[in-house]
Amino acid sequence: MLAPSALAGSWLPHPADAIWTYKWSDSVYAPTPTTEKVTVKESKGAAFTLAWTTQDQGNPDDAVVTAGQVKFQETNVGLINTDWSSTPPPPAFPVLCSSATQCPNALSSAYYNVIWGSRSPVLAEPVVKGLVWSSTGGAQGDVSATSSYMGTEQITVPAFSDPVTAAKIQTQVAQAGALGDPYGSGVRTVWWVFGIGPVKMQFQHAGGTNAALTTSELQTTSLTPKTPPDDTNYFPLTRGQTLRYRWTNSKHFKKPEVEEFNVDANVNETARFVVKNISGPIRVAGSYVYSTRMDGVTNIAAATKAATLVKFPALGPKSAPKDQRRHFFTPFDLMNFGMNPILTAYPSSGDTWATKPNSRDFSVYGVNGSSKVLGLQNVTVPAGTFKALVVSSTLKQPGFPFGSGTRTSWFAPDKGLVKLVFRHGDKSTSTVVLLK
Repeated sequence: MLAPSALAGSWLPHPADAIWTYKWSDSVYAPTPTTEKVTVKESKGAAFTLAWTTQDQGNPDDAVVTAGQVKFQETNVGLINTDWSSTPPPPAFPVLCSSATQCPNALSSAYYNVIWGSRSPVLAEPVVKGLVWSSTGGAQGDVSATSSYMGTEQITVPAFSDPVTAAKIQTQVAQAGALGDPYGSGVRTVWWVFGIGPVKMQFQHAGGTNAALTTSELQTTSLTPKTPPDDTNYFPLTRGQTLRYRWTNSKHFKKPEVEEFNVDANVNETARFVVKNISGPIRVAGSYVYSTRMDGVTNIAAATKAATLVKFPALGPKSAPKDQRRHFFTPFDLMNFGMNPILTAYPSSGDTWATKPNSRDFSVYGVNGSSKVLGLQNVTVPAGTFKALVVSSTLKQPGFPFGSGTRTSWFAPDKGLVKLVFRHGDKSTSTVVLLK
């Protein structure tokens, strides 16, 4: 059973008594700043609704008058917007649909600018270095967006007396087919504070030298900023990444096996690694698919073909036909073996997880075992010296000593697996090191 990193908060908490006030303006269509009060209208488990109003907020007469709500759900992939509704935008605003009548799209509120074009998800998780995702929005799905995590920044907003640490998300937004599609397109930047939510937003709309700029800032809140989770990426899924490994096992093959892995595709933090043999006794080719979500880094598919004279001991599980049983042809086979995840979402020392009866992994591997994050350790391999996260696993595949034993894996920031030592139950040891 997975015991993920304990996170004392979330990127958009929603206790029943939470209150936020935002002040926003549009340089062309709403130059007078508007203050909105946001509250939690409803909360049921992972689903919640935020409601806003401009009533009784001390706004000047020429400020935008608006009220509405946005519905969210916390999911394995991050924060998703499931619905929205509000009063119509002021008539002077650009029409964000192909027709001016019955158009449900609007950018006349702070939260509408946050969710525009990127509703599913609004904020992908885990928020780690290299995070990029694509999404769509608008009532007709005619708004597309690509969002990138730009790292953290210390920013100052009126809600806090001191600077706060914020995750900076920059989004390229494009709308096509609406009467006001230049206004619905542009570059939006949102700063998220852990334990608070979005605290600042800038949307530079498309449309030439006189294009509008929408901004909003958090004025007050009942919530307290929290330290964000570590954004170190210990298993990057970066397209174009190349990793070359050397694998040795003195008992079963004398000549080292050298293999190269390349990430040839990555969509929304699901990536495919292709593997090929460089030298050694195992002529292998194939691919592996990994996904990074809130339940960790998971291997979701693998397909390899190999020709070899190496006589490996048999692997199980006994319940599977012999032609469908596991095999060790690559370093990733050794890393994946036994259970998911490879790593927890925000890995930290002390995280533990274990095999679970009746799970997909148990039916595939037939392994009883557990893993634990031991912490950081300096490790030197031919590719260099790294301060790596160490994961120790104990594995037992009944009836198959080669599929049993202890495995230690080292994962380096922005690199991935750099070393692995698998001490098999047949008294042999597989050692994998990153060459470059």
